[in-house]
Amino acid sequence: MNSRDQGLTLGLIAVVIFSGSLPATRAAITGFEPMFLTAARALLAALGAVLALAFFANERPERSELRSLIVVAAAVVVGYPLLSAIALTEISAARGLLFTGLLPLSTAMWAVARGGERPHPAFWVFAAAGSALLAVYALSNGGNEGALVGDSLMVVAIVVCGLGYAEGAVLSRRLGGWQVICWALVVAAPVMLALALFTWPAQWPSARSSAWLGLGYVALWSMLIGFFFWYRALAIGGASRVGQIQLLQPLLGIGLSAALLHERVAWPLVATAVGVVGCVAGARRAA
Repeated sequence: MNSRDQGLTLGLIAVVIFSGSLPATRAAITGFEPMFLTAARALLAALGAVLALAFFANERPERSELRSLIVVAAAVVVGYPLLSAIALTEISAARGLLFTGLLPLSTAMWAVARGGERPHPAFWVFAAAGSALLAVYALSNGGNEGALVGDSLMVVAIVVCGLGYAEGAVLSRRLGGWQVICWALVVAAPVMLALALFTWPAQWPSARSSAWLGLGYVALWSMLIGFFFWYRALAIGGASRVGQIQLLQPLLGIGLSAALLHERVAWPLVATAVGVVGCVAGARRAA
């Protein structure tokens, strides 16, 4: 298997894992406030990161790489989890998942700016088409002020997340994919500990088992294991090319939202997701 195919395979595994992130977050916020949830998932993942680094790390970040690690930590450990959690207090997980289809475009734009990648012009056509489908759906199915707030927060979250992906891809070329997320979690841990203590829930028994399971999923799988595959995929396959696989995330996640959260999934949402999936095939060939 060549490096391109290996990158796409690892990226697909990561996207399958990430597809459960927003449904799990939606379940978790029924028992935990978004700020505490963000801190708790980061701290739990940091415990696993410390163990992994202690036993398996063969590279340490150089001083010159600290700034990039801080960017990754701010984007994927703090920014995206917090913004998406707040957004899901206003919109459904299925609706939020549509916006994850913008991640390939966000990642590619940041990869050009931060990683020096130069995708084929046709790539931008397909990426823009997928993004346009999402924008049309969001504007035509807004419904209320809460949806507008939730949609806006998801857009900002996607921009922030794309930066974290692109920056992490550059670091992964030297440190290795799994070490990037582990060091980012370690860097963010002091701030996350302070945030957890500040937002500590007054009544633990109020959280249902589904909320605890959601917290466990986003901490172990979304925040740690998924990134092991993802940053490795971006490093060897290219952030703009591999990033297009994220267009599959809405369709996979919407199915999970319907099955696990019993959210109503209307046909316009499904049609939009299918259209976006079609764009990923064209973008993959163009990249």
